[in-house]
Amino acid sequence: MALVSSSAPLHRATSIHWFAYAAPQRFYPLAGKLMVISAWLAAVLGIAGLVIGLGIAPTDAQQGDAYRIIFVHVPTAWMSMVIYVAMAFWAGIGLVFNARLASMFARALAPTGALMTFLALWTGALWGKPTWGAWWVWDARITSELILLFLYIGFLSLHGAIDDLRRADRSAAVLALVGVVNVPIIYFSVKWWNTLHQGASVSLSKAPSMATPMLTGMLVMVLALWAYCIAVTLMRLRSLMLERERDAAWARRVLEAS
Repeated sequence: MALVSSSAPLHRATSIHWFAYAAPQRFYPLAGKLMVISAWLAAVLGIAGLVIGLGIAPTDAQQGDAYRIIFVHVPTAWMSMVIYVAMAFWAGIGLVFNARLASMFARALAPTGALMTFLALWTGALWGKPTWGAWWVWDARITSELILLFLYIGFLSLHGAIDDLRRADRSAAVLALVGVVNVPIIYFSVKWWNTLHQGASVSLSKAPSMATPMLTGMLVMVLALWAYCIAVTLMRLRSLMLERERDAAWARRVLEAS
């Protein structure tokens, strides 16, 4: 009995109450620390990725130096889909459990996801002109990526058009959950339809079809954009928490201190 009773306090001391961070006032300082770490990681990895991609990676035998746009295009395209799935996930959590922090997470993710989608489309156009001879083609993947941008804009517009925040969270969450069906369409479009867009150069089921320096530079840029997106999302989330919780004592203290 002595052994059981002595281990119980140790268990309570070492356990982490993750659900405590569902409260905005407790997550706010943690978000600040994670934001700073992510921002530094984004800066370091971004510089390293660009050095590898623009200076170390060899010139492509077929596309020449024009291929180097992939070091921005591919990571932004990946992040546009990842962020939408994350946005829909948090929106769904907020819808089902009426969790205000989850809904704020979804709202904070949307502008960054829209930016990543826009950059993916823009850099794709820069890539398409020398590769296909046209800035834009109604390719299945490009078109479905454009639809993704409209979904992000629709989510933000719908949320902003409704004055009641809880009703805005619920309405936008439904749109986000319905729109998530577009993500697998983007990913599998090159397999389902005969498109101009090339298939994946990196796959879990087979060896990559790129030279090692090219692959390294692209993966470093992916990590850099992960860190960047986390940093700006947390920064926006902290602003949303102060805005929506401004009547709470903790928010007033933070606003007064700043």
